[in-house]
Amino acid sequence: MPNPLRPALVAGVVLLASCATPTPTPQPRTIAGVTVAPPPAAQPQEDSFYGTRVADPYRFLENVKDPQVAGWMKGQADATTAILQTIPGRAPLLARLTEIDAAAAGAISSLRRAEGGRLFFARREPGENQFKLVLREAGGAERVLVDAEARGKAAGKVLALLDWAPAHDGRHVAYVLQVGGSEIGELHVMDVATGQDIVAPIDRIRFGSVSWLRDGSGFFFARLREGYEKLPETERFGDRTTHFFTMATRQSVAVFSPLRNAELKLPIFASGFVAEVPGTGLALLGVGLGVDRNRVAFIGDLQAATAGRAQWRKVVDASDEVRQVTTGGGFLYALSAKGAPRHRVLRMPLAAPDLARAEVVVEASDEVIVGIAAARDALYVIKRRGAAMQLVRLPHEAPRNAQTVALPIEGTVSVLDSDSQRDGLALAVEGWTRATQRFELRPAAAAGQAPTLVPLTIARAGSFDAPAQMVAREVMVPSHDGTLVPASIIHHRDLKLDGNSPTILYGYGAYGITEDPFFNPRLLAWIERGGVYVIAHVRGSGMLGTEWHRAGQKATKPNTWRDGIAVAQWLVKSGYTRPQRLAIFGGSAGGIFVGRAITERPDLFAAAVPAVGVMDMVRAERDPNGPANIPEFGTVKDEAGFRALLAMSSYHHVKDGVRYPGTLLVHGVNDIRVSVSQSSKFAARLAQASTGGPVLMRLDYQLGHGGGATRAQALAQTADIWSFMLWQMGLPEFQPRP
Repeated sequence: MPNPLRPALVAGVVLLASCATPTPTPQPRTIAGVTVAPPPAAQPQEDSFYGTRVADPYRFLENVKDPQVAGWMKGQADATTAILQTIPGRAPLLARLTEIDAAAAGAISSLRRAEGGRLFFARREPGENQFKLVLREAGGAERVLVDAEARGKAAGKVLALLDWAPAHDGRHVAYVLQVGGSEIGELHVMDVATGQDIVAPIDRIRFGSVSWLRDGSGFFFARLREGYEKLPETERFGDRTTHFFTMATRQSVAVFSPLRNAELKLPIFASGFVAEVPGTGLALLGVGLGVDRNRVAFIGDLQAATAGRAQWRKVVDASDEVRQVTTGGGFLYALSAKGAPRHRVLRMPLAAPDLARAEVVVEASDEVIVGIAAARDALYVIKRRGAAMQLVRLPHEAPRNAQTVALPIEGTVSVLDSDSQRDGLALAVEGWTRATQRFELRPAAAAGQAPTLVPLTIARAGSFDAPAQMVAREVMVPSHDGTLVPASIIHHRDLKLDGNSPTILYGYGAYGITEDPFFNPRLLAWIERGGVYVIAHVRGSGMLGTEWHRAGQKATKPNTWRDGIAVAQWLVKSGYTRPQRLAIFGGSAGGIFVGRAITERPDLFAAAVPAVGVMDMVRAERDPNGPANIPEFGTVKDEAGFRALLAMSSYHHVKDGVRYPGTLLVHGVNDIRVSVSQSSKFAARLAQASTGGPVLMRLDYQLGHGGGATRAQALAQTADIWSFMLWQMGLPEFQPRP
């Protein structure tokens, strides 16, 4: 398929070679005795979009394989590492982070239940660098099935679990190992009894989406196209194909892909997940449309699907604004935003699914319905009011007899595992100041009685699971247009509002994703020194539902960073901090939040850290992951989309001669979601233009977008980011010493 963004195919776009005199590049800087080379000389280049000329002087940095570009990047990375090492307070900070981390609770990243009471889960205990895949038998005996760190050491590279799924009978488990945080790896199938792989590794796996048949005879999985790495970047991850693998023959057959099933009229970046609907002879095909929150769903004959011959019948269209579908109790349930910005829950009989005749089982209200999960006994619904969630149980046979499940912690509720053929579910709860607790919910034996929560003690408890000195406060802050923006503030119980607290303002604001309460014991190292950590739930997130998301999307995107600016101003006015002690932080799409906040209000922050940030939105859709992001941000192929993208593009809003805050660009070089050139281009432009603090790049050549990071990588990165911030805030013990 031709690249839809080639200049010849974009109306009104002409690449221009500028004859203007190049802007002089800055001279090398010496920081803490370390020489930091300036960016390569700018190469004036302009594009013209709908009559607007857009400069792009560092486009050549997109070619990261060019020896000069690669050399400059490596030089910047080495210089940054050397500078950060000269900060006296960094080593004690890292030591404290390591001490807290070593005494913290073990982490569980995912969990699945199998027949016979067996549990499969990915666990990382303190002192371990990577998550291990563990099996716990019904009697409590445990066995490590996959030790990615040990395998990586044997292979001489960094390996990490990317995806995994056990068969329902627990006899086999499929798992994917990725290399160097690349999010692309190989799928393996293990015989659980022997611990041996029984299938030759299957390559080209970018998230396996493995779904086993109930009888364990095979599984559906997704795979990139052969030769994907040679395709134009914007087509590289398109047409990901779902296959069915038959265990008896060790053969697979293609089941679904956007091009293979052209009759379904789906975009090339659509991704499918196929699963058996137990007891019906049906297969459910759920389709994601890139980052669009709307889902499409189809039903087909299961036997035909496993043979690659299914005739898929649509039951949910993108226009129906359905966020999630699940099946249970003979019904197909849908979480819908249509006519309900904070969502409602519908259901249809699987025997004759018709959304137009769907029954409403949970009405829309002022609470945001976050998610649904079906078990054999009931549908479970997670609702959010403010930052706190609740779990509600709706029996399939009488959904109006809803029960609110009593939970031990106020905060976030997450479903770890649910199964339409098994009663109850596994869940986790946590808060800003309370570590994660995990339970198996068992329905009551008699109607009207409360369900029972049975603790799942599958990871070590920590010494800091409920720190008395850490408190959280929820506030509403008026933004630039009077809209009240929620913010969560975490600080020491004895904090004095004297304007001196080192403060980190974090924001994201994209895709309708919400920063729900989570517990990070490492924050203690920040709180202990009088620091404040603030999460701004800006527009573009899903904190207040679909309307809140849309109010920070495409043309309304400026609300995202202006909400952040408003929270920053409120923090200063309320005595938490002052601009000289305020840092702004965000990652990935949060790069827009950080970059545009400092380019609009550079005076408001002492330090800025965009991590794996999207900084050049005009060129972002040319990246491999770019087309899938068009529903969220827009496209330069139409004028309104271009103007929205230009408005949110931090790279294009840097102005010469402005005193910008010290900025640390953090990026994994193996990132396939956000190209590392997004950071290097912004760093070069900012270093050229700013009269303020240093502009440094912290590049990790054994990491990608962040997934698969080892414990050591995560700790070092946190120590570097916080040390840089405290340096820029002027704390004496964090001033570099050559």
